Amino acid sequence: MKTYRAAVIGCSRMGGFIDNEVVGYSRIALPYSHAAGYTTCDRTDLVACADLRPDVMAEFGNLHGVPAEGQYTDYHEMLAKENLDIVSVATQPEPRARIVVDCANQGVKAIYAEKAMAASMADADAMVEAVERNGAILNLGTNRRYDTKYDRMKEIITSGELGDLQHIIIYNVGTLFNTGSHFLDLVLWLNSDAPAQWVQGHLPDGDSMIDGGNLTGDPQGEGTIQFANGVKAHVLLTARASETEAICTKGTITAFGDGSDWQVRKAEPVGLRGRNELKIAPAPHTPPTSSTLRAVQDLVRALDTGQPPRGGVRAARAGNELIFGIIESHIQGGARVSLPLAKRTTRMTRDHTPRQPKYKPD
Repeated sequence: MKTYRAAVIGCSRMGGFIDNEVVGYSRIALPYSHAAGYTTCDRTDLVACADLRPDVMAEFGNLHGVPAEGQYTDYHEMLAKENLDIVSVATQPEPRARIVVDCANQGVKAIYAEKAMAASMADADAMVEAVERNGAILNLGTNRRYDTKYDRMKEIITSGELGDLQHIIIYNVGTLFNTGSHFLDLVLWLNSDAPAQWVQGHLPDGDSMIDGGNLTGDPQGEGTIQFANGVKAHVLLTARASETEAICTKGTITAFGDGSDWQVRKAEPVGLRGRNELKIAPAPHTPPTSSTLRAVQDLVRALDTGQPPRGGVRAARAGNELIFGIIESHIQGGARVSLPLAKRTTRMTRDHTPRQPKYKPD
């Protein structure tokens, strides 16, 4: 079987060093960074990297075995020289669209892009166009879509043993681009990527970050999403962090601690009148596996077979549109906003200094 040549653009935290921050964290199975995913996968060979900071690349190369001749401060040069099959774009959202478009146009057939997808819907549309026109594939770094714990949750929902899915609740969606991108994609995944019809949202501190069409920060947000299949999602800002609940017609399933613990409740008749009440039932236990490795393996499978990836550029765009739908609803005073979004001009434009990666674990 073919070994695919891989590279990483953006050698900071998720690109190469986040594993050093989560050692011993039971909710995350290593490898976690893009680079570690490629070096662990037996079907990929990490041969190159690109970053504007030579010192960061040198540390990246030492950790992940990329020699100096495979380190580039100009990713265009890397794309021209390295004959790459898979490229990770692990940058911040603002420059990501341009890099993804360049990768697709240069013949890269599989792209693993960090979340959130893009800093605007216009950027997301450009990414979709370039990926599809060039026959490429794209997975987004929304790790819960590739997490076996949430696979089990989805299996229970789709099996029908709890009845029909009615509501999905995210109890703390957090900042929309950094954290919310994960949980909004999880909503899409649990609901089998059904299209959304409308969004109604609120940004508690959003007014301070909105300057005309510019979004100067990553705001916290919450709201309601209505899907075409009748399911409704509620993404909240509460003290119940990293908890997700699916409410079905005959029961519920709840993930606590980002899937480290579970509760299933099923409707059972009780009392003389036989009215249904929810009773705790056996819950799934699925050991954590590396979601990053599974995302890489999914790209390899898609390259091998020609079948679509688990994520895909359209699912990535759908999640990005939910982010901007919540923002646009807030701009319109909390009005219900229909999807697809008509407005494409809002853009996140932060004054962002690259975060120094953690080169060694504690």
